[in-house]
Amino acid sequence: MDTTSIKILVLVIFTLATLSISLSTNGSCIESERQALLVFKQHLLDPADRLASWVAHEDCCRRWVGVVCHRVSGHVHQLHLQNPPAYSRSRLGGKINHSLLNLTHLRYLDLSYNYFGGIPIPHFFGSMVSLRYLNVSDAGFGGFIPHQLGNLSNMQYLNLAGDDYYDDISQQYVENLGWLAGMSQLKYLDMSAVDLSKALDWLQTLNMLPSLKELHLAYCQLPPPPTLLNPNLSSLAFLDLAGAFLDLEGTNSQNTLSIMSWVSSLKTLVSLDLSENEFEGAIPDGLRNLTSLRHLDLSDNQFNSSIPDWLYGFSPLEFLNLQQNNLQGKISSAIGNMTSAISLDLSWNDKFEGGIPRSLGNLCKLRSVSLHRVKLIQNISDILRILSLGCISHGLESLDLGESQLFGQITGHIGYLKNLRKLDLSSNSIVGFITESLGELSMLRLLDVSNNKLQGNLPESIGQLVNLEVVGFENNLLKGVICENHFANLTKLDIFDGSGNSFILKVHPNWISPFQVAVLRIGSWHLGPQFPSWLHSQKKLNFLDISNSGISGSIPSSFWNMSSQFYDLNISHNQIYGEIPYIPVQPYASFDFSSNSFNGSLPRISSNLRELYLSNNSFSGSLSYFLCQRMNETMWLQFLILSENFLLGELPDCWVKWPNLQVIKLDGNNLTGSIPSSLGMLPFLGSLHLQHNWISGELPHSLQKCTHLVILDLSENELTGQIPTWLGPSFQKVEMLNFRSNKFHGHIPNELCALASLRILDLSQNNLSGFLPKCIHNFSAMARVGDEDKDYLLASGSDGGGFNEYSDYGSYMMKGNLLNYSTTLRLVRILDLSDNYLSGEIPEGVCILQFLQSLNLSHNHLSGRIPKGIGAMKSLESLDFSKNQLSGPIPQSISNLTFLSYLNLSNNDLIGKIPSSTQILGFSASSFTGNQLCGPPLTQNCSAASGETNPSMQNEGKGDDGNGVEVDWFYVAMAIGFGIGFGAVLVPLTVNRRWSCIYFRFLDRMWTRLVLLHAKATRLQN
Repeated sequence: MDTTSIKILVLVIFTLATLSISLSTNGSCIESERQALLVFKQHLLDPADRLASWVAHEDCCRRWVGVVCHRVSGHVHQLHLQNPPAYSRSRLGGKINHSLLNLTHLRYLDLSYNYFGGIPIPHFFGSMVSLRYLNVSDAGFGGFIPHQLGNLSNMQYLNLAGDDYYDDISQQYVENLGWLAGMSQLKYLDMSAVDLSKALDWLQTLNMLPSLKELHLAYCQLPPPPTLLNPNLSSLAFLDLAGAFLDLEGTNSQNTLSIMSWVSSLKTLVSLDLSENEFEGAIPDGLRNLTSLRHLDLSDNQFNSSIPDWLYGFSPLEFLNLQQNNLQGKISSAIGNMTSAISLDLSWNDKFEGGIPRSLGNLCKLRSVSLHRVKLIQNISDILRILSLGCISHGLESLDLGESQLFGQITGHIGYLKNLRKLDLSSNSIVGFITESLGELSMLRLLDVSNNKLQGNLPESIGQLVNLEVVGFENNLLKGVICENHFANLTKLDIFDGSGNSFILKVHPNWISPFQVAVLRIGSWHLGPQFPSWLHSQKKLNFLDISNSGISGSIPSSFWNMSSQFYDLNISHNQIYGEIPYIPVQPYASFDFSSNSFNGSLPRISSNLRELYLSNNSFSGSLSYFLCQRMNETMWLQFLILSENFLLGELPDCWVKWPNLQVIKLDGNNLTGSIPSSLGMLPFLGSLHLQHNWISGELPHSLQKCTHLVILDLSENELTGQIPTWLGPSFQKVEMLNFRSNKFHGHIPNELCALASLRILDLSQNNLSGFLPKCIHNFSAMARVGDEDKDYLLASGSDGGGFNEYSDYGSYMMKGNLLNYSTTLRLVRILDLSDNYLSGEIPEGVCILQFLQSLNLSHNHLSGRIPKGIGAMKSLESLDFSKNQLSGPIPQSISNLTFLSYLNLSNNDLIGKIPSSTQILGFSASSFTGNQLCGPPLTQNCSAASGETNPSMQNEGKGDDGNGVEVDWFYVAMAIGFGIGFGAVLVPLTVNRRWSCIYFRFLDRMWTRLVLLHAKATRLQN
């Protein structure tokens, strides 16, 4: 038999054997493996019934979802059981059964994006030796990662990444990584968010994986890499170390050098991510050795140099991300050398200066440019000219120049950027009109020109942008009529925000919009007087703002039926009346009905509601039904705003069912009774407003459990008792404490000085007595400006802690008037102890409060001298020491208070010459009357008053009291004579002086109460 015949015979035999196997199995499920999968299913939790097709009578290879078998042998080769990341409700859970070991040919197992409740990855996975692909990322596994996985010598793809939200339950960790050395064929490894802080051998182990091409170790708390002389990762192309060294002490010194030295030795890298590691200093020069690099991400660090020249000349680089650093200098014209660049992100480097260089227009491949919050300080027309005339105009798809201090007008050059899909020019100083040429950007999907100074009408050409999905032009000076043509072809519109302009919407009453938006914000447009009926056609609307839009009348029931689809609904500042029915809502929804004319009882709300704003309406009745009707449910409400209504009755004692409350505002009602003890059961309470009610009794001890309180305003009530000593130790975060106009008595406890965060303290109009605390200088927030204040000044209105977090407000005596504060309250520092019975001297330590803006100690019995160092309080704008018994001269240093615009030292026992300065001469004589003062602005001449004729006579008639203090014997003799002559009359009056003070104070407070009663009665009649 020749060679050819032998080959033909072998081929026939092989074909027959293959056909025999095919006929015997035909790719059908093997019974033992089907049973193994059924047992595996029994131990799983499957809330969405994803494995419904896994039934015994069906072929597991052909009918079961997620099961892939070999098409000839029928063995299960792959299990695709990953959950779609966006569908958390369909996640598998439960336990992983050992029956998977019977799948001896399993090569591929994917359990990602499920949730197994923090159980460890099963040890027996290490016995499934056929596995080549294992993905358990974001699957809720926790605890110790078993070293048995190192037995999987055929493994090529291993993904053990932890959950993105860093759930402590599902935090995974290792003691070392030596077991990885057994996976010599590994090409892909992802251990992101796994705690590797104890794996000191991580780099040595990785160096034993020469086949590794892609490595992800983001947020792993890696220890510093040791010196590695001969790196062996010769195939590594993708390296992700985002946040990997974030918790490493000393990251910014020697450890930085060793990290960068290792990274720079990986010459085959194509993609490198070193973001979020807090690296400092200059961008490392060693990175220039990575000549194959096409993707470089150094964002969210603290590099503080200029961009090095070699980086501008890195011609292979396609994607460069340097956002969120402290980079300095200008964007060099050498940027034109980055000829391969596709995406450039230099945003959030607010120390960059200068404009966009002309050479940027020569980057023909550039598709995305982000210079958000870079100090370009450039005319927008110049930028558009650069971009429209160069070859960049043919391909540019995304342009983000938000918060870049641009000015000027948008010109017609923008029409040349035909491929533009994203345009962000928000938060600049751009003026003029929105140009008609915007209608030529037919590819545009996102347009944001919000927070500028644009004027005029919105061109109808915007209605031709058929691809537009997101529109933002809120907070401009735009006006005019918006009609149906503006929306004619916007069928893809998903987000529309035009609030804060003065548009008039004129559409047909039966208009059906061409879009179905998720977000619609048109606050301050004129929509009324009728409630807009076209809203009923919006089936996917989740966020709606039609506040301040001239709507009156009642809300149709068809709109209330839509309430279950809203996450955020704002219909505030209209003239809407009627009662609010029960409102089913989405979880964590926010509803704002404030400043309308809603009446009746408070509405019954869903337990899912997160924020409820009902202030400035006409709701009446008791709080008890609203708060206590559903004692069998736990409410998720965090913000409860019921200010300025007609609620009455006692504060109910059922707050225990509202444990998530952070803000409670019940001010401006007619509430009575005492503060209930259950308010102390709110562990997250940060802001409590009960002012301007009729609440009485003492502060409950349970309130000291509210350790997160930032604002506590109980002013204008009938509260009694002493100020508790536990306020200081318990309220370490409190920034505003307002007890004005109550009936507190006793001393001001020294424990209040522990309130280091206190910015506003108002204890005025009470019955407090005793001395001012000498530890008053411990109010350190009044003595310095913290970082949070600087951030607020740089970006006023941003979300932050304290007052700003709770959007708070308050009324305080400032410059002789009761002023209302809201947005600026965060910056105010006030100390008001006026109208009490305080005595003794003013502590010198008050002068340390250098950032105090208002100090009011008037209407007390304070004696002694004005502190000499008062001139150090350079932020003082208002100072009131009137109606006390202060003596001695006015300190000369008071002339240093250059911001002082209100001063009242009247009705004391001050003597001598008023300090002469431009600042002091600006006040009227009433600021100094009722003393023994002389000199401008008073008409009393100092020379005439003292009988002085020349400087040599200034000390005549004066002596020394032995302590270096001069005594004027003329005034002493006059006082003795006066006492002898009128003693018989003055002695009884002196004995009864406090009685007279109490009597006149009583008349004053009664008059205040009568005024308040009259105001409330008037409001009830209306």
